[in-house]
Amino acid sequence: MEVIEPRCGGSFLLKKGDKVKVTDIKGEQVSDFFCFMENKTDEYLSSGRTLDYAETIFLTTGHILYSNLSRPMARIVEDEVGRHDFLLTPCSKDTFKIIYGDKEPHHGCEGNLIRAFGKFGLKLESLPSTFNLFMNVDVAASGRLSVLPPTSKAGQSIVIEALEDLIVGLTACSALQSNNGSFKPVGYQVFKN
Repeated sequence: MEVIEPRCGGSFLLKKGDKVKVTDIKGEQVSDFFCFMENKTDEYLSSGRTLDYAETIFLTTGHILYSNLSRPMARIVEDEVGRHDFLLTPCSKDTFKIIYGDKEPHHGCEGNLIRAFGKFGLKLESLPSTFNLFMNVDVAASGRLSVLPPTSKAGQSIVIEALEDLIVGLTACSALQSNNGSFKPVGYQVFKN
């Protein structure tokens, strides 16, 4: 298993039919997942399209992750947690300034993903909403969003299968609120088709 250290990120290729298993090694640690089509990098994972077609904000086993051009990119094939978020954007310097009041903010998951995707020649200034694995966001009847501690326990995982050739980025989330007040590593393992 590869390990993403706390508040860090990584990227890799996932070919059609390959699977990635993402593991919350110690429990209550969010991992931001994002991907681009390998051969068409202006096509990327879309929260809006995915939630539209799934007709739910709670994605789990069997759900398909769609691109901004409405093409299936990946499918969740196993999910031991069942609670993830696809509403919120990746934490960033601005997140830490605006929400936490940090004077010298960390670059966050957005910065980690931008750096990680750079090794594939992608020059990015920002990212849209990421699929926030293990993140527990409650939506009240009023519409108010609350970030609660992840429900994931140590060793629990989610498995995502590529339906196209993808460039994938993952993080070990950098936001205290998302991870119940601490930063931990995230593991992943790629299974070739």
